[in-house]
Amino acid sequence: MRSCCSSRDRDRISDLPDEILGKILSLVPTKVAASTSVLSKRWRMSNLLVHVDTLSFDESMVVYPNEEAVSGSSDRFLEFLDKTLRNCPTKTIKKFSLSHRGGRSTKSPAVYAWILSAMEEEESLLEQVRLECTRIEVSLERKLLTSNTLVKLTLSREYCLEVDRVYFPALKSLSLLTVGGLDYNNYRRLIKGCPVLEELFITDIGADAVDPYPPCCTASVKSASIKRLVVSVDMPYGGPRNEHSFRDLHYQSYVKAPSLVYLDYSSHVFMNYRFLDLDSLLQVRLNLKLWDHHKPIYGDVTNLAAGITNITTLHLSPDSLEAFHFCCKSMPVFKNLLNLSIQSNKKKGWQVMPLLLNSCPNLHTLVFKVI
Repeated sequence: MRSCCSSRDRDRISDLPDEILGKILSLVPTKVAASTSVLSKRWRMSNLLVHVDTLSFDESMVVYPNEEAVSGSSDRFLEFLDKTLRNCPTKTIKKFSLSHRGGRSTKSPAVYAWILSAMEEEESLLEQVRLECTRIEVSLERKLLTSNTLVKLTLSREYCLEVDRVYFPALKSLSLLTVGGLDYNNYRRLIKGCPVLEELFITDIGADAVDPYPPCCTASVKSASIKRLVVSVDMPYGGPRNEHSFRDLHYQSYVKAPSLVYLDYSSHVFMNYRFLDLDSLLQVRLNLKLWDHHKPIYGDVTNLAAGITNITTLHLSPDSLEAFHFCCKSMPVFKNLLNLSIQSNKKKGWQVMPLLLNSCPNLHTLVFKVI
C-alpha cells in the first residue's frame, strides 16, 4: 500500500525557517546542535549555528561521556571548540557556557579569543557567561575587560582574570566558585568594575583539601550595590601543624555592603569580624562552625553578632548556636528581630538559648527544627 504522505510531508522540521530552527537548537547541548548537519542536505547548507543564541560546551559529555578522561582528550575538545566557534558569529550569542579540564594548548587557543571578543563586541547580545576549568589554570588577560550587555557571570575553579581594569556596567549577578587562581588585586578590580552588581555568590566547595590557601574572595567583600550575598567557606586552610599560617588565613572576615538585604554566611569561625554599614540588612542565615582540631577553642564572633543587630529574620544552624555559646563574649540586643528560626539537635547549642532569647525583646515568631 502506498503511503498517503510523501517523505517531504514527513520532514516538517526542515520546512521551518532557519531562525526557528536556530531557536530549537539553542535548547540542546552545542555538540548535538553542531552534529545536525548530517540530517539533511538543507541542514548542511544552512549553517544553522549562525542562528543559535545559546552555546553550551561540556567536555565530560562531548569527549568521554561513558569513560574516564584519556590523555589528549582535552586538547581534542579544544580543537572541537575552535572548529565549532569559527561558524558562530559573536554578535548573535546571548548565553555561553564552557566546562572543561584544560589541555596542553590552553595558553592561547582561539576559544578564549572568541569569548573575549563576544564580551567586547560593540553590537553584542551576550547576557550570561559561565566558565569552568577543573585542571589547568586559565587566565583571561586584558588591559581593559568590558561588556555593556553582560548581566550574569560565573567563574569556576581554575578560571581567573589578569586585567588592569574591568567595567561591566550591566552586570547584576556574579558567582566566584572556588576560583583559587584569582588574586586579591584582580578580585578587587572585578568587584569595583560592577557598579550595579546585586547578587554575589562566593564558595570554595570542591576545593583541593591539601590547598594551603583559600580563595582570596572568601574573606573580604566590599560593594556599595550588592543586595544579596552568599558566602560558603567550608575548607579549613593552613592546617593544624602550621599555627602561623592558620592564624593568618583565618584572622579576619570583612564585609562592607550598605545596600545588602540578604546574607547567607557559612564558614569556620574567624578570630575577628568587621561587618560594617549593614543598616539595610533584613535577613541572615548563619552556619558558623568551630574548629575540630584547635584547642583551646579558636575564634570570636562577637563583632559579627554586633554587625547584624538591625535584622528582622535570623536562621541559625546547630553549629552556629555552639559558636555563639563558646565564641561570643557579649550578646547584643536584636531590637528589630521578629522571626527566629533555630535548627538544632539534643547535644549541641542549647546552652546559649536563654541568653539569645533574652536578647530578642520584640520577637514574634520562633521556629525550632530538631535534627
